[in-house]
Amino acid sequence: MPTVITPPNFGFQCDGAARLPSVQTVTIDLGERSYPILIGSGLLNAPSTYVALPNAASALIVTNTTVAPLYADALRTALAAKYPQVHLVVLPDGEEHKTWQTLNLIFDALLVHGCDRKTVLFALGGGVVGDMTGFAAASYMRGVPFVQVPTTLLAQVDSSVGGKTAINHPMGKNMVGAFYQPHLVVCDLATLDTLPQRELSAGLAEVIKYGPIVDMIFMDWLDESMDALLARERGALAYAVRRSCEIKSWVVAQDEREAGLRAILNFGHTFGHAIEAGMGYGAWLHGEGVGAGMVMAAELSRRLGLVDSAFSSRLTNLLLRAGLPVRGPLLDATDNAGRYLQLMRVDKKSEAGEIRFVLIDGPGEAVVRAAPDSQVREVIDACCVGALFNL
Repeated sequence: MPTVITPPNFGFQCDGAARLPSVQTVTIDLGERSYPILIGSGLLNAPSTYVALPNAASALIVTNTTVAPLYADALRTALAAKYPQVHLVVLPDGEEHKTWQTLNLIFDALLVHGCDRKTVLFALGGGVVGDMTGFAAASYMRGVPFVQVPTTLLAQVDSSVGGKTAINHPMGKNMVGAFYQPHLVVCDLATLDTLPQRELSAGLAEVIKYGPIVDMIFMDWLDESMDALLARERGALAYAVRRSCEIKSWVVAQDEREAGLRAILNFGHTFGHAIEAGMGYGAWLHGEGVGAGMVMAAELSRRLGLVDSAFSSRLTNLLLRAGLPVRGPLLDATDNAGRYLQLMRVDKKSEAGEIRFVLIDGPGEAVVRAAPDSQVREVIDACCVGALFNL
């Protein structure tokens, strides 16, 4: 039987962006594992941001070659007020480096510096850095504290929140990992000023997904505010990050380990992960795959009679305005749909080889269910471009 999700009324006020406080807090309510998400500007380099963290003899900042020159020194200086030793490890940048080999660079740094089980890890970067640092923290000495300091929009609204940590396997994305919650998430909106436009658009995919699955009022606001978001207006970004975190925190608090409800957050991801794996990690950004994947999921919803064409067209147009691809690539010249299905059966949401899709059961409500392969093939054929590896 399909699992139908009816979200509560969040009481969202779409005209509130101008009235947001300078620093906002959204709490992930998980009992003794609860933690705050701080949202504001100038948080990363403020020592006061980190005063409530556990005391330790050392901290380790994990970042990458792109982010390190921008923010590593500022974070290191801020942490020096609390930790006697602040070490740094710089990883290669890119989804293609989300591997065992790169993960071992973190363990190497921890061991070389003699870090103990109280050492606090800081993930400074986007989703790849956050996922790998969290997995390292979950594994090193069977668990050490860690903090997310996301510097991309995608990480601020999605991957840094909720405790999913992982690395990729050549056969599937995020197939090796653990659920492990951070102590704190620091969303410094000022870091978005240095984000390339393509990365900003990729992050907007994860913002947009919250509307169709839970909150159509938020989707209305996104329609009205897309130009402001693309222009990086600080009030609009603050509002988008806060609302996304509020929705995700509500979902995670009810289903931390994705036994049911949390699966709705994967709207567009089943198709999107197939694109990422089929293209080779890094060719398409995660948010780009999710953007095209949401169009496919909406079209499948339409063909199953769950939504009308007006809804799928509206979502497609919003994704286009955000600068995202709305058609998937050809992954195989002879049997493209077959290649998608092969990759999707490796997805974590599959059960006994049956692919489970997050679909829209009417605007603002999500459903998790299977669909006939024949119908999925028709959707893939209708929603893919006519040339191999086209973005």
